[in-house]
Amino acid sequence: MSLQMVHRRTRQAATLALIALMPLVACNAAIADGETITSEKHNFRIESIASGLDHPWGMAFLPDGEILVTERSGHLRVVRNGRLQPDPIAGTPKVADSGQGGLLDVALHPEFPSNGLVYLSYAGAGPGGAGTEVVRGRLVDDRLVDLETVFAVARKSSGGRHFGSRLVFGADGMLYVTSGDRGSPDRAQDLGDHAGKILRLTPDGQVPADNPFVGRSDVRPEIFSTGHRNPQGMALQPGSGRIWAVEHGPRGGDELNLIEAGANYGWPVITYGRSYAGFRIGDTEKPGMMQPATWWVPSISPSGLAFYSGGVFAAWRGSLFLGALSGLDLVRLELDGSKVVHEERLLGDFDERIRDVRQGPDGYIYLLTDSSDGGLFRLVPAS
Repeated sequence: MSLQMVHRRTRQAATLALIALMPLVACNAAIADGETITSEKHNFRIESIASGLDHPWGMAFLPDGEILVTERSGHLRVVRNGRLQPDPIAGTPKVADSGQGGLLDVALHPEFPSNGLVYLSYAGAGPGGAGTEVVRGRLVDDRLVDLETVFAVARKSSGGRHFGSRLVFGADGMLYVTSGDRGSPDRAQDLGDHAGKILRLTPDGQVPADNPFVGRSDVRPEIFSTGHRNPQGMALQPGSGRIWAVEHGPRGGDELNLIEAGANYGWPVITYGRSYAGFRIGDTEKPGMMQPATWWVPSISPSGLAFYSGGVFAAWRGSLFLGALSGLDLVRLELDGSKVVHEERLLGDFDERIRDVRQGPDGYIYLLTDSSDGGLFRLVPAS
């Protein structure tokens, strides 16, 4: 490795360490219904939209203002005119509802207004256990029709953890899918295995000709990036078209990463986390493996990720928001290029596991809380 590379890595590590130690600005006031919450740049309130959701996981906004919400137990629900409809959408796939598995994310085709295509990720059962799968179907009169499999991991395995499963359509029109390591860390470094990867597909599930490993017989051609543990949040950055993802570390070491074609993000060879028994796992950096834009020790369990580009919260424009499960919070990050330069905690007294974060077409920020009586909420400016 050249001296220039050594210096660059040293500077990068020092910057990351400084960010990791930055003081956090937290919301200290108790949160009551309708109460004004004070943050650095905006005062806001939390509005409840729907309750009684069974471990909601993902959401998507339909052009007519309706909201689709997945329940991990296997139902796809619809919020219409501000009310959760009693009957779920029919025609969803059978899911392996066990542990962290079940019906997970939902996304709309970029041309949904003309083709009506809805994509669902879920834990699907098969020989050997379960694994991440993606289907799509046309939404017609509260029913999915013409359901077809877009992707399924080649190797199913036992256990109910680390399915990944976020879905994002990139600026290139391709479908990006996160896949967790299924609790077997070494799978994340195995290029012949879909587990522990971010995958890139055409909308109908084919392999794009410009995927980074196309042409190599020893690599699954759907792979876009490797070395991921359990990426449960992914977002497209407006303007730049870059893909960002957050993933769970073990005991500490949760990461935010800028996703690049063919890059290796290191798990389990490098990590800032430790095993649940407390011992060190590998190193914190190695040549050829990407450093995170930032990381969290102790863990916050990031899930759900969204850039804000609306006009309702003008001073938040460009910020990156992520939910925290074990952290029971909503985190706002400010970026300078590919660097995280500031972090603010917004909902420390909300006392809810925040599973997903999205910007709605109305410019408000929407949240899903993960529990057996989960809810759909939105942040609105305080009057």
